[in-house]
Amino acid sequence: MKLAMVVPGGVDRTGEFRVIPVLLALIRRLACEHEVHVYALRQEAAADCWQLAGASVHNIGDGWSRLRAIRAIRDEHRRAPFDLVHAIFSGSCSFVGVCAAMSLGLPSLVHIAGGELVSMHDIGYGGRRFLKGRLREALVLRSAHAVTAASVPIIQSLEALGLQARRVPLGVDLRSWPAAPPRCRQHGPARLIHVASLNRVKDQTTLLRALAALVESGVDFRMDVVGQDTLNGEIQRMASELGLNGRVCFHGFKTQRELRPMMEEADLLVMSSRHEAGPLVLLEAAVAGVPAVGTAVGHIAEWSPTASLAVPVGNWAALAEAIARVLSDDTLRLRMAVAAQRRAVTENADRTARDFQALYLQLVAEGSGS
Repeated sequence: MKLAMVVPGGVDRTGEFRVIPVLLALIRRLACEHEVHVYALRQEAAADCWQLAGASVHNIGDGWSRLRAIRAIRDEHRRAPFDLVHAIFSGSCSFVGVCAAMSLGLPSLVHIAGGELVSMHDIGYGGRRFLKGRLREALVLRSAHAVTAASVPIIQSLEALGLQARRVPLGVDLRSWPAAPPRCRQHGPARLIHVASLNRVKDQTTLLRALAALVESGVDFRMDVVGQDTLNGEIQRMASELGLNGRVCFHGFKTQRELRPMMEEADLLVMSSRHEAGPLVLLEAAVAGVPAVGTAVGHIAEWSPTASLAVPVGNWAALAEAIARVLSDDTLRLRMAVAAQRRAVTENADRTARDFQALYLQLVAEGSGS
């Protein structure tokens, strides 16, 4: 089977920086059995091509990227026909994927993996903020032959819009990120970790206020914050103003190899996002034996209360209380860790690839029979 996959990025030629690990894991598995061409809309500014994870990556580059991506898919189809077009993320990716597929008479699949279904005007985030975007998204998703999403809350959001979708989590590659048994807490300060870019959607403001409340209540902890800073030091300044110096360490971006030992040393992953389709780091933490506390989005909401602990979005007091509760009861923390690991290991990258391939075969068969 020859597959066209449309992504915003996450497929850097280094295979290590500016990549989405679960996306590379999926591509690598698909490329073992199929000819895979990945069309990256915004990986680099200039158009170029390279090989990665067994697939051919076509970087579209700046300037009319959607139209040029559709043309690139059509050009490759003329060289040797595709069987299916798969968009990972909706928005521009689904527009390209579905339009290209329709023009070629091919089945199309869209995976919701970001904020395509939300509208957060106060932070300028979400694919449904404006009428034009809502109409385009509705038309594109209704034109796709199948829609998938990683977690139940996203499936429910799609159902509220009158769209049927299948749940397909983007699983962790257990070969490069192997499972480790959950461990008991050691003596000394609790080790917390937060892995996310510093931005409005991840809402580190709520996170820091929760941590300040923990200090006031006498909880002894250290937190590692891992992720690219997109707010020009705003979160670091807030941490200092809240008296968190010495307790919170900002590490910036870390590769998977650099992140792994930090994750293994953690007692608890803490997430404060206003929206998530996953988050993917929750799965990585679970595989590494680390449970999570966070706001009620994506997998955190889906897994709570047995395999995670979820609190209302934006509620820093509830987040602080949940962290303190888990840290004070190691039996609870370990029970959550075991349940989370069981879920994440079961729904690993191999399972993701199998689920998508089964869907590909179904869509291609339905298309050939019509």
